[in-house]
Amino acid sequence: MKKCGAVAGIQLGHSGRLGSSIPLNKYMESDSCKTDANGGWPNRVFGPSPVLFNDQFWAPRELNESQIDTIQHAFADAAVRADKAGYEVIDIHAAYGMLLNQFLSPTSNRRTDKYGGSFENRVRMLVELVERVRQVWPQEKPMFVSLSMLEGVDGGWTIDDTLRLARLLSAKGVDMSELSVGGNNPDAKIPGAPAFKKEMARRVKQSMPGLLVSAVGVASNGEQANAVLEEGCADAVFSARQFLRNPSFVLSAADELGVNVQWIDQYQCARPNL
Repeated sequence: MKKCGAVAGIQLGHSGRLGSSIPLNKYMESDSCKTDANGGWPNRVFGPSPVLFNDQFWAPRELNESQIDTIQHAFADAAVRADKAGYEVIDIHAAYGMLLNQFLSPTSNRRTDKYGGSFENRVRMLVELVERVRQVWPQEKPMFVSLSMLEGVDGGWTIDDTLRLARLLSAKGVDMSELSVGGNNPDAKIPGAPAFKKEMARRVKQSMPGLLVSAVGVASNGEQANAVLEEGCADAVFSARQFLRNPSFVLSAADELGVNVQWIDQYQCARPNL
């Protein structure tokens, strides 16, 4: 990878109350909850509170403070292994309804201890975890945190909450935040247009000049991605689903924009003339 001008990154996450479920494309074919008989772990699904995502998932058990500490240590241990394995970038997954996202939102976090209730308490799990990972992850290597900028339901996580959290994460050594929306509530109502996400990312970037921002879900071609950068909405564009549709997205986007990028040796015969 380095020979081709790229480096490897790794994302660390925990499914929380979404655990022990089947792949998304199988939801309409059978029950979405995996049982012990088909590889699930229904009795070991945990979350910040015993609040169901919906009736297609197992009821989570509430994590106690000892278990929270264990999870935070597990993330830090994983970061140490990632460094030893040669990864150059690490990303803490706190978006799309995963465990850390569940702690942030008052709709999924009903705790009454130091990890629930106020904004400061609900973000504590993530902030403490980031501190532990940053302590063991080399300072010269970037650390990202992915966030959902808003939840899309009354009483849920808001863009203003994201701005407050971004300041805390930047102060703890986070280099970049990947920004998308939704994922923590099945009743969310969020505009699906890329322009909406782009403008939300711009708001975070303008409010946090010391934190790099990556926009997610805003581009399906090279021109759209380039526009996000040229308009100053974000410092980078992450396009996961487009790579699933087209594993050679970088090459096709470069061709679209007339940019000369490095092709691997085996693909040189297919390279267009720029």
